Amino acid sequence: MMRHRSIGTLLACATMALSSTATAASFTSVEEFTLPTPWTAEAMAAEIPLPEYPRPQLARERWLNLNGNWEYMGGKELPSPVDAATPPAFKKNAETIRVPFPPESELSGIARKDDTNLWYRRTFTVPGDWKGDRVMLNFGAVDRVASVFVNGKKAGAHTGGYDAFSMDITDFLKPGENVLIVGAYDPNDGKAACGKNGPHGDYVFTSGIWQTVWLEPVGKNHISEIRLQPDVKNNRLEVTAYSGDPQLKVAAIATDGTKQVASKEGNSDATFYLPIPDARLWSPDDPYLYNLTVQLKDKKGKVVDEVKSYFGMRSVELGEVDGTMRPLLNGEFLFNIGLLDQGYWPDGAFTAPTDEALKYDIELAKRAGFNVIRKHIKVEPQRWYHYCDSIGLMVWQDMPNLWLPDGEDSVAVRRQFREEMKTMIDQHRNSPSIVMWVPFNENWGAFDVAEITEDVKNYDPSRLVNGLSGFNYAPGYRPAPGDPGNGDFIDLHHYGRIEPNAVPRPEKTRAASLGEFGGKGLFVRGHMWPVRNDAYEMMINKDQLSDTYVMMLTELEQLIRYFGLSTGIYTQTTDVEHEINGLVTYDRKVEKMDLDKVRDINQGVINATRKKQK
Repeated sequence: MMRHRSIGTLLACATMALSSTATAASFTSVEEFTLPTPWTAEAMAAEIPLPEYPRPQLARERWLNLNGNWEYMGGKELPSPVDAATPPAFKKNAETIRVPFPPESELSGIARKDDTNLWYRRTFTVPGDWKGDRVMLNFGAVDRVASVFVNGKKAGAHTGGYDAFSMDITDFLKPGENVLIVGAYDPNDGKAACGKNGPHGDYVFTSGIWQTVWLEPVGKNHISEIRLQPDVKNNRLEVTAYSGDPQLKVAAIATDGTKQVASKEGNSDATFYLPIPDARLWSPDDPYLYNLTVQLKDKKGKVVDEVKSYFGMRSVELGEVDGTMRPLLNGEFLFNIGLLDQGYWPDGAFTAPTDEALKYDIELAKRAGFNVIRKHIKVEPQRWYHYCDSIGLMVWQDMPNLWLPDGEDSVAVRRQFREEMKTMIDQHRNSPSIVMWVPFNENWGAFDVAEITEDVKNYDPSRLVNGLSGFNYAPGYRPAPGDPGNGDFIDLHHYGRIEPNAVPRPEKTRAASLGEFGGKGLFVRGHMWPVRNDAYEMMINKDQLSDTYVMMLTELEQLIRYFGLSTGIYTQTTDVEHEINGLVTYDRKVEKMDLDKVRDINQGVINATRKKQK
């Protein structure tokens, strides 16, 4: 959205007891919070916040959650984690932070901005029954450059604020208590894939550890990654499991509930095909998921590693329907009516306070009759995509944008952006809910748009690509690349009256998309962030807001039928800080629209315009 101003049950694994020297973080009562959510108290009381297993499509039974109270130091005057060969010493009276909430959030217990150099410390003991295993240290995400030290020695480093990453720390461990120190550097300079979490974004800037940290035992030979690609046309699932040893065997077993559907064996690091006859297709109406077990076998046929996963069978493509280019799901045009979703929280900032809270926004969209969530220039924890998969919401996944891709360091900055976009695709491509990649939004830090659009399309031809959503908007501080002319969509944003001149027309090779619209606001006293609150247009009350939405959808239906429009993304799921244009308030306590009316009009338009390709 153009707000630029200054210029499952599968995962119910038990969490084991932890060892930590840190005491409880500050912000000890809900009353201290600026705008608590229904989950704030639960998050505060949890000894281990977000205790759920964090990686739904590569799940193991044994693991150790390291969330909770860590010692913390932060400030520009501290050593930079980027250059540090050894970690700094922590004072006995060091602050305490509640991981994985970023230090800018109130749930972290710190609630301080711009620390830049962030240092975390905790102790842990490896469970006795892990003896003989390799121990992997896993991070859901650390913003932005992370350096990891175990017992004073550097175990590894990572760059990328939205990427999951892992490292083998076995050789750094000792019997009994071990010391883990994580340094995070985030200069907030706009020269990274940051999205709203950057110097020109509208919301609170966040940094450091913001997703779950955990340990996991594995064998010397183990599965490091799996890739799953449904092939509906040929009644099969494309499977690739990586271990680094192509001589090892991999077995894939798919089940439908308790009944085995198919099994197949192939080689590690090589693609093989699992037959799925008469597949039950995934869709928002029927978000059916098959369970999948993937086993790694040694040369004698012994299973040396096993992970649990799942997959959905569905096809995504562009095709003509009655002479108009349309996005097709399983061969059918399904009008994409969705919500622009920012993923911010008044108590946790970038991090949802609990797993139920993470799921709430998705369930809200589903309850209101939407079939798409456009995840706006943020990449969520993997459990978020699991809920979209299982609840049944298609996802448009934005790449978090740069703000400043130019300058003397532009070659390195642009290369890093491309690498992180590839990583985003790799880490989330198994989710059937993701139907589209959006490399750029409203010209924000956009560069080489046509080339990158084509690169993404070639890298993942199984999905649609919307190269530059809202190319008609631009922040104004640098030339706007504009319409790339390629990809699967011509996409405009429009926040005024819904009428024919507000939307693009479909082309021979591209469908027409209204990537953002709406933005209607409503004041709800007592549930707003303490700043100047605004929206594109203010409504008087809930009835007017709801009826205005119904009218907009009614007008959109005309544009679908007679002008070739295929998508519409309403702004937005929730209020966020100064923006009060959500379906619900920022604290998720008040529904600002009549969701029955919203659901009825959404479903009415979807059903009235859906049509199979001939």
